[in-house]
Amino acid sequence: MVGKKDKPLFTPGPLTTSTTVKEAMLRDLGSRDGEFIGVVKKIRGRLLKLAGVSQSQGWEAVLMQGSGTFAIESVISSITPPEGKWLVVINGAYGERLLKIIERHGFAVDAIRNAENELPNIASIKSTLAKGGFTHVAVVHCETTSGIMNPVADIGAATKAAGCVYFVDSMSAFGGVEFDFEACQMDFLVSSANKCVQGVPGFGFALCRRAALEATEGYSRTFSLDLLAQWRGLEGNGQFRFTPPTHTLLAFARALDELEGEGGIPARAARYRKNHESCVTGMRAMGFTEYVSEDLQGHIITSFVYPTEDFDFEEFYDRLNDKGFVIYPGKVTKANCFRIGHIGHLFAEDTEMLLSAIREVAGEMGLSLA
Repeated sequence: MVGKKDKPLFTPGPLTTSTTVKEAMLRDLGSRDGEFIGVVKKIRGRLLKLAGVSQSQGWEAVLMQGSGTFAIESVISSITPPEGKWLVVINGAYGERLLKIIERHGFAVDAIRNAENELPNIASIKSTLAKGGFTHVAVVHCETTSGIMNPVADIGAATKAAGCVYFVDSMSAFGGVEFDFEACQMDFLVSSANKCVQGVPGFGFALCRRAALEATEGYSRTFSLDLLAQWRGLEGNGQFRFTPPTHTLLAFARALDELEGEGGIPARAARYRKNHESCVTGMRAMGFTEYVSEDLQGHIITSFVYPTEDFDFEEFYDRLNDKGFVIYPGKVTKANCFRIGHIGHLFAEDTEMLLSAIREVAGEMGLSLA
């Protein structure tokens, strides 16, 4: 491929992708072409395999056009009965987004909020659910507001003890974090093509317990985002109900090949963890401090506190960008932070080059950190 070299993206998505994933999009396939239908079928099966489950065990993978948030809204708007009531566990902006979607559809909902650098309080979740009236519980797996990794297994146990349906937004974790899918007792998990599988934007997907999915007959509040109808269409003739992102799906199929070739989720998680550890070690050596304590921090993305009160992030960002590196602004509400992502087609040497650029920029800006 000819063209300007892309800057590495130290962000939570879209991500840096391999050349071969990009090249996979250089084909035109019809959405009703037999080859393309075969690609879609294989993707669905491989996603279940990544989770350690299968159709024979009662699981389904449903692909939905649009961003990951489209897939989240598809699930929420499709699985809530008229008398349903949600409990949303929140410790960041993406938990707040779940709440906004639920409220926009007019569903009954309560929220349990925790600080953005603290784990959800399991005792509080249990006591709230014990009051009764709840049908569904939602939480974000890796809250990329801060980088904190939430205890989805513990929340799942509390959810099931209360007899509720369990929904997990695993947007930034699935494919890059090792966890026991069955042990977490999820009924619905949502992620996106352009996260840890390292594809490109264009669709999200829901992994669904088939019995829970089939129980949603008549619940959908939308036409195009109807999760049950989408699943039935894929099962019926292998096709999307509406125009699918054909090129994105071809790229994703290649990305799945590369994930498998790397050694699966354990190997990818190890690479991401090494990226994270190298980044944190280097940033600490320069005097930067993480927002989340080490014992709660995941290896997907890290929030760093502004080093001084008058720190100019825009200048910092622009100088790094000029040197060929893209990081991310903060999303934490209680502290001034910026974020560095560790996922995508990035390796230890990429992190070291970023750290070298940050040292240069710190010197250029006259930052006295260490």
